[in-house]
Amino acid sequence: MLGSFLWLAVSMYRNTLENLKTRGIGSGFGFLHSEAGFRIGEATGIPLPQGGFLYFLISLAVGLFLSRILARHLKARNEAPLDTGWFGLCLLLSIGLPAATLYIFRDSVEIAHYTESSSYIMALATGLANTLKVAVIGCVASTFLGLFIALGRLSPNWLLSRLCRWYVELNRNLPVLMQLFFWYFVVFQELPGVKQSIDLGGWIILNKRGLFLPGLVPQQGAWLFVAALITALCGCWLVLRRAKRMRDETGEPGKRLVPCLLLMLGLPSLAWLAGGTPFLLDFPVLKGFNYSGGMGLTPEFTALVVGLTVYVSAFNAEIIRSGIEAVSRGQREAARALAMNERQVMRIVILPQAMRVIVPPMTSEYLAIAKNSSLAVAIGYPEFVSVGGTILNQSGQAVEIVGIWMGVYLCISLCISFAMNMYNARIALVER
Repeated sequence: MLGSFLWLAVSMYRNTLENLKTRGIGSGFGFLHSEAGFRIGEATGIPLPQGGFLYFLISLAVGLFLSRILARHLKARNEAPLDTGWFGLCLLLSIGLPAATLYIFRDSVEIAHYTESSSYIMALATGLANTLKVAVIGCVASTFLGLFIALGRLSPNWLLSRLCRWYVELNRNLPVLMQLFFWYFVVFQELPGVKQSIDLGGWIILNKRGLFLPGLVPQQGAWLFVAALITALCGCWLVLRRAKRMRDETGEPGKRLVPCLLLMLGLPSLAWLAGGTPFLLDFPVLKGFNYSGGMGLTPEFTALVVGLTVYVSAFNAEIIRSGIEAVSRGQREAARALAMNERQVMRIVILPQAMRVIVPPMTSEYLAIAKNSSLAVAIGYPEFVSVGGTILNQSGQAVEIVGIWMGVYLCISLCISFAMNMYNARIALVER
């Protein structure tokens, strides 16, 4: 079987090269360095880590790795790192090392923006950034919306339960492409013009040209503030792990609230004082025939995100509902017998057990969001497939472009599957 597969692959490769040579089409990826020469309507900036920030990320990863190695070493010697000295050493490795790196190397992250004179590689990177932006926002939004719809379906309120049920049935049985057309042509293209915009106190402005929101403008100390925030989150993670281990081994809950508050408020505040105001709030203002300033979301992007979120949230709602109902009724009754209210029952007892049923099918929905984002070409959003199609028409390198498409989407899908499988293995029920 392996020999047959290799023979088929070699035959396809030789056949492709022969056909390209017959038609006078050159092969290879050298064309990617050529000037693109076309405009991308929505160009997401590409972050290029340089200097201090890159060293900060490396030192942060090294600090966390060393602290984890230390914890495992102590556990192997039956010396749990509950002692203040060992815990302080772990905090020093995970927080002190990145902080020292920031003090030594002071640099920022360069944001590269696509222009018509950029190369094809930059164009593909911009399209990929647009795709990833849609995928991340769609996954997060569809999860929360699906959770609310699932809880609504399980509600004892008859009207709320029926409304959520019809929401699920309607969106699950309409094709996703039709929903994208609906949101783009029927909803966003029928909004009022710029002069008659729907203005909600200056915070949300909606018109035919898109959705306008206040934006954060990075200042000189923004990189230091973000680095301090990342470091504080890592420190809180260590504090929570230590508190959980203390509870499991001694039965006494460790201190969590005060150390986490000190980390989350103290480190960013110090960064604010050291580097100055990290961000300024910029509100959109009407100037001439359009709004300027703030953060503007195009109708294509907004329609794509809303359409994918609404479509996938219906499936997520059924997955979450089935996971909640898969938990034994006796678990809920036992929790009530311990005087827990409904919110505590759902948060502490039901959802942690339901996650073992929810996570595997939810992975497929996240993969669907990433792959269905390619349908954005139908409404004019410049995502990865759309940009690649333009490059294909200009260069004629069909085999290379299709190969890049397949490789990139394969990598995205494998990354999502890997992350979800790791989380699933962590919450899986281990039998003895």
